[in-house]
Amino acid sequence: MTRKTTVLTLSDEDRKTLECWVAAHGTPQQVALRCRIILYKSEGLTDQEIAQKLDVNRHTCRLWRQRMSEEGPSSLWEVASGRGRKPQQGLAASILDATTKTKPKGQTHWSSRAMAKEKGVHHSTVARVWSDNQIKPHRHKTFKLSKDPDFVPKLVDVVGVYLSPPQNAVVLCIDEKSQIQALDRTQPGLPMKKGRCGTWTHDYVRHGTTTLFAALEVASGRVIGECYGRHRHQEVLKFLRKIDKEYENGEELHLIMDNYCTHKHTKVRAWLEKRPRFRVHFIPTSSSWLNLVERWFAELTQKAVRRGSFTSVPDLIEKVMEFIESHNEDATPFVWTATAESILEKIEKCRRRLEEISPGCTSRKKRAAT
Repeated sequence: MTRKTTVLTLSDEDRKTLECWVAAHGTPQQVALRCRIILYKSEGLTDQEIAQKLDVNRHTCRLWRQRMSEEGPSSLWEVASGRGRKPQQGLAASILDATTKTKPKGQTHWSSRAMAKEKGVHHSTVARVWSDNQIKPHRHKTFKLSKDPDFVPKLVDVVGVYLSPPQNAVVLCIDEKSQIQALDRTQPGLPMKKGRCGTWTHDYVRHGTTTLFAALEVASGRVIGECYGRHRHQEVLKFLRKIDKEYENGEELHLIMDNYCTHKHTKVRAWLEKRPRFRVHFIPTSSSWLNLVERWFAELTQKAVRRGSFTSVPDLIEKVMEFIESHNEDATPFVWTATAESILEKIEKCRRRLEEISPGCTSRKKRAAT
């Protein structure tokens, strides 16, 4: 005696929806499988025939046929509760709360194993909770709110130059990278090969230092650089004269500089006053992130200095100038996109957060920001 085949009737709209889900690349495979079951069932196939075609259990076909009949196509996206240990309610919130508001005894931050021991779970559970919530206790960033009483006018001025450069003028970000050390390793390092990174000795020999004066042309990304033994106002004047010679066409030069004392030396100011085409824009104190040349200094450190080995200061200078030459051959500008309003909004948010943590400690910062 054969069982009567149950026919599932689909509307044209439901059929079109299921066929689109099956064809879409972003549809989960389990959902696409359920759609195929329903489509085969609408063609009059039995549960046993569908099970053989799709290599599933016939009871699975019956389950999703019933759900489709009772709840419609949306039920095919439901995730049924499976086997295994069920998640503990409130555990993730407890781990996050302890991670962000407490510290382990005698330590500065939690590790996954220390937190797992504290909460009585496996360390992989802690790691998963941190990963799901983008929590990284082992990492930290530095920051400082500027105390400059003229913070807002200076910020607006510098950002305005970045976003709306003056017509027929050149914008240069100028700064010096001091104390670049000529470090030489005590033994030759092993070269990189398949399955092994390059190596070097942990100890080194110091051969001296140099100071790099650099000017980054904002529009083109080209860098003008010169190394000096010291960074006094005399070296600042030498570098400004070098820039003056580099741009002999008489175009107006807008210089973005920090508040280092040598940049405001009496002789430097007098030299600039005699050359009206030089327009200086000072960034606020404790705001080196506003000077784009600092971003280029990071490139120099990462790609030419940090992993370099230098036998002498002249060798270091040669490698630095070689990096500048290579950079200028294919220079790419750093594009500034942040507006003054967005920066001030973030700073105000940071100030409020600091006041919540320690009321009264940001009173001077508040006066500077306003």
